[in-house]
Amino acid sequence: MPNQMKISNAFQIGLLGGLGVLTALVLGNMVATIASIITYVFAAIFIALGLDPVVSFFEKRGLKRPIAILGVVIVFFGVVGSLIWAVSPNLVRESANFIEQAPALLSGITQIDWVLSLDEQFGGAISNTLTSTGEFLADSKNWPTMLGGVVQVSLSIFNGFFAGLIVVILAIYFMASLDSFKQWTYGLVNHKVRKNFINISEQVANSVGRYVMGQVTIASINATLGFIMMTIIGVPFALVLAFIAFVFALVPLVGPVTGAVIISLVALSASPVTALIAAIYYAIYLQVEAYLISPRVMRKAVDVPGAVVVVAALAGGALLGVLGALVAIPVAAAIILIIRQVWMPRQNGETPAA
Repeated sequence: MPNQMKISNAFQIGLLGGLGVLTALVLGNMVATIASIITYVFAAIFIALGLDPVVSFFEKRGLKRPIAILGVVIVFFGVVGSLIWAVSPNLVRESANFIEQAPALLSGITQIDWVLSLDEQFGGAISNTLTSTGEFLADSKNWPTMLGGVVQVSLSIFNGFFAGLIVVILAIYFMASLDSFKQWTYGLVNHKVRKNFINISEQVANSVGRYVMGQVTIASINATLGFIMMTIIGVPFALVLAFIAFVFALVPLVGPVTGAVIISLVALSASPVTALIAAIYYAIYLQVEAYLISPRVMRKAVDVPGAVVVVAALAGGALLGVLGALVAIPVAAAIILIIRQVWMPRQNGETPAA
């Protein structure tokens, strides 16, 4: 009889364990299926928190919140629309010229002295690769294949535009309902710790908002000064590269360096001297940005040690790509804030500050 009970218990444990694993697999599959929707929601919340300080700024000056939100949305779409209207024609023209001139650019790179020297050391591998690439681009027989790639890229752009539209609509909704959502969330918290919870939550929300606005400001400075520099020294496709620099600069630490490397490599197609000037400019500018611009812009936004910033950006980028890298630092700031104001006081036997 005891043996039968042991077998029965073992069977029940195995059955429950199997059901648990099956449930976890089903939930994991469901999350994977709606991963894009979850990404849209988090991106929209991030944007809503980023624009909320602007809305609050107008509220403090007497505007009602719906009118302030409407004004921010109109200005936002106006700025984005103006940028698209101003940049798109030149962007399309320069992109087309870049594709058209790609074979000549590749051929020009193979004539640079140090590239020739390096090519000799590798047995002509570099020149063969560049020549093959140029011949492939120049051969009209390969255009249908490239056209298929263009179609895929066009579909990706359309999907990206549609996703962006969804994110913007969700962000507007979240901005409109942010106060009511906060009050509803605060009501779920025990009244004994509610005051402290509200205090920390407001600090986190304000940090995220200031961080987003600060990062956009830094990226705009990077792109504007980079465009001026590229125009002066004659880097080809300056407008396209400035746009790329802006996008990369939104990702802290890693992004500006990546953008600088791309621009320096493209500048190499003009001349080694041009590339050297671009590299020197970015070597100086990145130091100025790190030690002068960024601290001044971000001093009221987030208080995160440099090592944590690097680890958080890399981890966020690995998990969720660009969005993850953007969100990672304010998330890290929130965790550090909670540790400092809640966990550490409790470890010291103190009452967390309200």
